[in-house]
Amino acid sequence: MSDLVSIFLHLLLFKLVAPVTFRHHRYDDLVRMLYKVHNECPHITRVYSIGRSVKGRHLYVLEFSDYPGIHEPLEPEVKYVGNMHGNEVLGRELLLQLSEFLCEEFRNRNQRIVRLVEDTRIHIMPSMNPDGYEVAAAAQERDISGYLVGRNNANGVDLNRNFPDLNTYIYYNEKNGGPNHHLPLPDNWKSQVEPETQAVIQWIRSFNFVLSANLHGGAVVANYPYDKSLGHRVRGFRRTANTPTPDDKLFQKLAKIYSYAHGWMHQGWNCGDYFPDGITNGASWYSLSKGMQDFNYLHTNCFEITLELSCDKFPLQGELQREWLGNREALIQFLEQVHQGIKGMVRDENYNNLADAVISVGGINHDVTSGAHGDYFRLLLPGTYTVTATAPGFDPETVSVTVGPAEPKLVNFQLKRSTPQAAPKRRIPNSGHRGRVLPKKVQPRAARKKETLMKQPQRGPA
Repeated sequence: MSDLVSIFLHLLLFKLVAPVTFRHHRYDDLVRMLYKVHNECPHITRVYSIGRSVKGRHLYVLEFSDYPGIHEPLEPEVKYVGNMHGNEVLGRELLLQLSEFLCEEFRNRNQRIVRLVEDTRIHIMPSMNPDGYEVAAAAQERDISGYLVGRNNANGVDLNRNFPDLNTYIYYNEKNGGPNHHLPLPDNWKSQVEPETQAVIQWIRSFNFVLSANLHGGAVVANYPYDKSLGHRVRGFRRTANTPTPDDKLFQKLAKIYSYAHGWMHQGWNCGDYFPDGITNGASWYSLSKGMQDFNYLHTNCFEITLELSCDKFPLQGELQREWLGNREALIQFLEQVHQGIKGMVRDENYNNLADAVISVGGINHDVTSGAHGDYFRLLLPGTYTVTATAPGFDPETVSVTVGPAEPKLVNFQLKRSTPQAAPKRRIPNSGHRGRVLPKKVQPRAARKKETLMKQPQRGPA
């Protein structure tokens, strides 16, 4: 009897949530879909906009969390960004499907999804380039073919070549010394980027994102930083150059997690290309300057990879279900990767949270910082590490940490204020007449004259 009740409740919950619809969504449809998911799961979702496109369309984000709109200390933030190139549409549709899936499975009390939503703050942006998508979709409806139709934004700019170039600075710093993280932006950076790019930059500076993936199309491979090679060679010209980050092994693992959970990416042969394990260093494939994944790594605490998910940039509607089934597990597993390495709080002696404290790991020349609430997150592979926390005005603290393959290790720091060193005492000469320093035993002229007169013999009356 209990089994019948369970089946009835499952069917009732399934009926309350509309079944997944495998079709392409224009801008208005996309907005309706986001709010539909929010209305079905209002207690774990929030819809917000980070800005507008050139044509005024909102850049919407759907957030999943047990406390939407609130950062919970020690709970990591992760994001997915789709449709950066307007004509690469599979990522957009997959993220809409993922949103429906997370909502439905949470309501069905799928413990894996419940745990993910309760322990993670997830941000999903289905389209970074809604203007470009509308151009690409209109061309598809009119059966107009074109490999690049709708790729750029409404100003004709490729958004994945529009971020400030920080690679040039990091390559110089690696050779000559200098900061290895949170590289500053030029003063006039806002005038050099498109509205969509500016909105994303301000977004990733406002949230302490730890992990991210950018969904593209035109190939099937998981691409990890750096995207720009030291020599910045272009594909087809001489040779490409593998350009690893200090976290190269970690990035390779993140890419393999997605590739091997994907239905066929890990096989390597896709779209006429071969990538061992279905992954590649971006610069070893082709050099790309001013890309988003390198910018995330060099300007924030966020580790981002780029997922190329389909040979056809605008797959037919009938192919969407197969693509969803091939990517569903990979999309979930990648989100779960944010829960590894170490995390903790950085506080002072009075238990006040310290923001912007620097967390350094011995042997890895890339630091991260604590967020506004004093919490930090450092993705690491299993192993033993020497970790140091530093902050201006405080003595550094160093600990040895062994990281396992499962949950992140909690490592808190309590920094002590630096004690000002007493300056060596210096003898200060006595100040003399009118503030002048007089030699020892030298008296003012008036005093000497008076003394001389007193020593002269007194003459009597004549």
